[in-house]
Amino acid sequence: MEQVRGVERVLTAYATVEGAGVRLHRAFGYYEVPQFDPFLMLDDFRSKKPEDYLAGFPWHPHRGIETVTYILEGFVDHEDSLGNTGSIGAGDVQWMTAGSGIIHQEMPGPVNDHMGGFQLWVNLPRSSKMMDPRYQEIKGKAIPVLKPRRDISIRVISGRVNKTSGPVRDIVADPEFLDISLGPDTVFTHPVQPGYTAIAYVIGGEGTFDEKEGHRMGNQDLILFGDGSSFWVRSSGSGMRFIFLSAKPIGEPVAWRGPIVMNTREELRLAYKEYADGTFIRKKA
Repeated sequence: MEQVRGVERVLTAYATVEGAGVRLHRAFGYYEVPQFDPFLMLDDFRSKKPEDYLAGFPWHPHRGIETVTYILEGFVDHEDSLGNTGSIGAGDVQWMTAGSGIIHQEMPGPVNDHMGGFQLWVNLPRSSKMMDPRYQEIKGKAIPVLKPRRDISIRVISGRVNKTSGPVRDIVADPEFLDISLGPDTVFTHPVQPGYTAIAYVIGGEGTFDEKEGHRMGNQDLILFGDGSSFWVRSSGSGMRFIFLSAKPIGEPVAWRGPIVMNTREELRLAYKEYADGTFIRKKA
């Protein structure tokens, strides 16, 4: 029997500063662990002011996590310690598995005076924290867009909708990442793996994710769903756009300091020692 997920918690993204002075909004992060397991953090860096983001995210390390960057407008240039360089623009996704360690920088810039996107951090289980680093960089034209009805549009970044799978695959957390747009007064339901963490982050318009209570959610509101086999949403008269994420929880201890997330404080201490003495980057197995 289908069990529609209820709304367990609602958060509104708050202003913060990261990198070399990038002003952004954080939907959840360090203080919410482990409520969103395996997700660690979701940052919203949409802005109409270049001074909010041009300082960027200069060289910094990562270990033990995956970072997912999804661009709506503008671009982000990236470069890393393994010799990889590139740029992702509007509609593109970069899924970086830091694994045993990577040092990189990400520098955002505008196109036609517009810049915006999101970065999600996903934890890795103990068995995968020291895996070889890798990238999956997906251009927007490679991401399928489904239109099951005239008033519904779904970009399938990872996971599966009906018979269509997203191009980001072979990720440890078995994630689903969808960008969903609904027309005015539109009801939409979607199956979710029972036991998986599921969240929605509104990026435009308004609507409700609770068919019983009907509380209206708007831009920069984040919804954590309870358990169940599907979620339900109804947009308001202005329509709505939101990101939907689900993944398998890890259920392990989290030791987190800055851009490194391990299982114990001793593993954190070792990671920062290696970063300081120049042995942080491992050779591929």
